[in-house]
Amino acid sequence: MTETQIFEPEGRAIPFVDEGDGPVKLVLIQEYGLAADVLGVVAHYLAEEAGFHVLRIGHRSGAAEATFDDRVADALAVVDHVGIQDSWFGGHGFGGTVARALVSAHPDRANGLLMLGVEDVDIPVAAAIPVLIVQGDDDTVTPAANAERLRSTAPDRASIKPIPGDHLFPMHHPIETAVVIEEYLDWD
Repeated sequence: MTETQIFEPEGRAIPFVDEGDGPVKLVLIQEYGLAADVLGVVAHYLAEEAGFHVLRIGHRSGAAEATFDDRVADALAVVDHVGIQDSWFGGHGFGGTVARALVSAHPDRANGLLMLGVEDVDIPVAAAIPVLIVQGDDDTVTPAANAERLRSTAPDRASIKPIPGDHLFPMHHPIETAVVIEEYLDWD
């Protein structure tokens, strides 16, 4: 797998992994408080087997004092650093919430929104942005009811795809998760 790099705008140490060079671009933001490689197998499969360009972004060192807006700015800074102009943006749990806020603030940069579990937050989905929700069928951290609420706000452009497992389904079922993403994004 590709090595983690550190981007340090204004002294902030933001870890990221950039792999693949395919035409489908996907930015994945990891869940806060989990190991940096939780989305590693999913991202690697999408880059190597599906031919995607995948940028995986972690959370800055000393992130406890970072505000939510700081985290959104960090993600956008890494995307700009790598040179991605437009992409699908997504993430796992809290990382998905960061992606959702980024897409809401910069819909011109987004081809779509990917949620790996949905936190219960009030962030509107930008108009005309397709939404793929991959939902663990036994997830109690980001339960299916949250996914249904999000889908109800954009029923014509949001889809829910169930995956076996709890909140850590991207780690416990990485290939199944990656295949769902690949099949959905390949139509794009």
